Parts: sequence; structure tokens; C-alpha cells
Amino acid sequence: MIYYKRIESPLGKLLLTSDRRSLTGLYLAGQKYFPQQTEIWQEASQLELFMQTQEQLEEYFACQRQYFGLPLDPQGTEFQQRVWQLLRKIPFGETISYGTLAQRVGQPNAARAVGAANGRNPIAIIIPCHRVIAGNGKLTGYAGGIDRKQWLLDRERLSLDRQQLSLNIACPEVVVGAV
Repeated sequence: MIYYKRIESPLGKLLLTSDRRSLTGLYLAGQKYFPQQTEIWQEASQLELFMQTQEQLEEYFACQRQYFGLPLDPQGTEFQQRVWQLLRKIPFGETISYGTLAQRVGQPNAARAVGAANGRNPIAIIIPCHRVIAGNGKLTGYAGGIDRKQWLLDRERLSLDRQQLSLNIACPEVVVGAV
């Protein structure tokens, strides 16, 4: 059984999926590799894990959270799993290149394979695939769209600037709610 909930966010509608124990998916509406709902899907709007996920996302979007504390279980190949584990180690507000990520995976000539694994990340935002950019510093290859990738990176920089300056720089208010 796949449990799901749809929520609103500043990036549009999000789809959360779970096996009841862990978050198995966080998808942006219209993104590449968006899962197809089948008869084994069941809506579970009141699932505690979904409520925690929504709360932590609201805090993240409001520049009040840098780390997520949720049980995650993304499904993928062994290589994809290694890439996704390394994505979680990229510090908040920082970026690395696909080439650097390939080196960290132990396959320095596999930047394209790393990019493909990055693009198949089933738990967007929380597993921060948006923090991986081209070696020349340009934004490329985000399954949710380059505009969303830019928005997430800008939001993280704003949050860091706000924290480092210790000023009350207003983080633009956002509202996240159930659909």
C-alpha cells in the first residue's frame, strides 16, 4: 500500500508518499518522473508522518528550518542510494557540481550517471538535489524545473544571510496548507 497526501507550497502542489513508517516520496507537481497513482494508493491526510513533514516544510519555507528530521526510505538502485546519501551531506545553502558529487561517489568520470541519479531523487527538497549545479556554476538539470531550483537556492541563501547578519530581515511570508 502507498499512502499519500497532497499539500500546497510556495512551489505549487506537492505530493507526499509513505509506507506508513517512512517518507518515500516528495514530488513537485509537473516534475519529471512524477509517479502514477494506482489502485494500491490510499489517501492518508491525517498520517502523523505527513503532518510532521508538512510542519517541517512550512518551517523550511519560512526560513526557520535548515535540517529535516524525518524517517526517509527512497527506493532506487544501489548507485542511486549512494548518490542520495551524499546529497544529504551537502550543507544547507551551499552547492556542489555534478563532477564533485561524482568524485565523492568514487567515480570521478561518472558526472552524467550522477546527474541521472540526482534527477531520479524521489524525495525532493528534503534530499537536496537542488544543491547540485554544473561545474561552470550554472543551474542545470532539476526534475522540478530550473525556476524552482533557483527559488530553493535563493531561499536557503536568504535564510543564511538572515541568520549570519542577526537582523530581522523579513523572509517573505509563505503559506503551506493541505489541498
